[in-house]
Amino acid sequence: MDISDVDIRRMQPFQSNRHYLHDRTVEGLGLLYAMHWPFRQYETARDVRRSPLHDRLAACGACFGEAAGWERPNWYAPDGVEPQYAYSYGRQNWFAYAAEEHRAVREGVGLFDQTSFAKFLLQGRDAEAVLNRVCANNVAVPVGKVVYTPWLNPRGGIEADLTVTRMAPDQFLIVTSVTSQTRDFHWLSTHIPDDAHAFLTDVTSAYSVLGVMGPSSRQLLSTLTPADLSNAAFPFGTSKEIEMGYAWVRASRITYVGELGWELYIPTEYAVPIYDRLVEAGAEFGLKHCGYHAMNSLRLEKGYRHWGHDITDEDTPLEAGLGFTVAWDKPGGFIGREALLKQKEAGPLRKRLVGFVLDDPEPLLYHDEPIYRDGVMAGCTTSAMFGHTVGRSVCLGYVHADTGVTASDLKRSRFEIDIAGQRVSARPSLRAFVDPKHERVRG
Repeated sequence: MDISDVDIRRMQPFQSNRHYLHDRTVEGLGLLYAMHWPFRQYETARDVRRSPLHDRLAACGACFGEAAGWERPNWYAPDGVEPQYAYSYGRQNWFAYAAEEHRAVREGVGLFDQTSFAKFLLQGRDAEAVLNRVCANNVAVPVGKVVYTPWLNPRGGIEADLTVTRMAPDQFLIVTSVTSQTRDFHWLSTHIPDDAHAFLTDVTSAYSVLGVMGPSSRQLLSTLTPADLSNAAFPFGTSKEIEMGYAWVRASRITYVGELGWELYIPTEYAVPIYDRLVEAGAEFGLKHCGYHAMNSLRLEKGYRHWGHDITDEDTPLEAGLGFTVAWDKPGGFIGREALLKQKEAGPLRKRLVGFVLDDPEPLLYHDEPIYRDGVMAGCTTSAMFGHTVGRSVCLGYVHADTGVTASDLKRSRFEIDIAGQRVSARPSLRAFVDPKHERVRG
């Protein structure tokens, strides 16, 4: 039974504040029978957590949404446009602005404020052993390597989806979703043996994070640091401390949008000066501020998963198409290995996460739309957005079949997605719709 909706770990400590509970509860109950517009934002109990760059971003036209109390730019309004939502089930007022942000990342360079991502530090002489038992992937890697990995439960279900960066022989930085901060900290804490020399600290507030993403990101950043950012010196999956302005910044070459880029982990007190330098230097390269609606569109075109929507503790890496994140034979194994091996040996999977793109460029997808395979309901979408590179809505969704779901079966099947009672034909794929060979990411 899925009890995630009542899991206390979904909450943040501030959400037990009585003032917060009073204001949010009144609004939540009041909206119970109201129209549940796509992208609707709560209006009460806002401005709880702010990035150091909040005022700078607001001055650039940011329209903020809220996630786990954080005020985050969802989209940016151009000069003369009020940064407020006009809700509808069609193309909302921000659609064209998010499209411009999307294209800036695909064609030039975009700037994301990713400060809200949860960040933990695991330190100690047993840190590697503890983390390698919890991670399905192998984190026994050289210093400066970034590893994408799930954390699994004994059933093989995905408890967390995150990155681990080895900062030193006895020090690891863990970066996970904003909404998973309490849950993931608790999960790792409970899997540190009492006699282990390993100490976990939440350092979310210690760092501001800027994502500099797009084909021109290397050129832009090279004007701000003496560090060699070439592919040979700084390949994908690498993390280094580099000089920038008057500060040292941890630059990690990873991406959630499917383009060349770096995430910059900046000690909080240096964030504003570094941001100002980036924006000033970025003018030459057409740097554009980008929000989370554009990020969602970009990541779905690449088929990047989002925990809580596309993957949960009831889905395994094999079902979710994340088998490449599993180090099957690493010394000591990992939690969930036996269950995964059993599933792997059982034959074709009875459910698989599949990407879909609509044939018709007009309809919009959101999530939880029924998926039909040869006229029979076979699953539901998990997340969706309009893909501005492919020019139509894209989504992820699980396809179920008692006889197993194979690539050849998908290819010869006819798929439709039900949108408000109308079935629209869709093309399935187990690969990304944009840059399926990941050449842009690794260029």
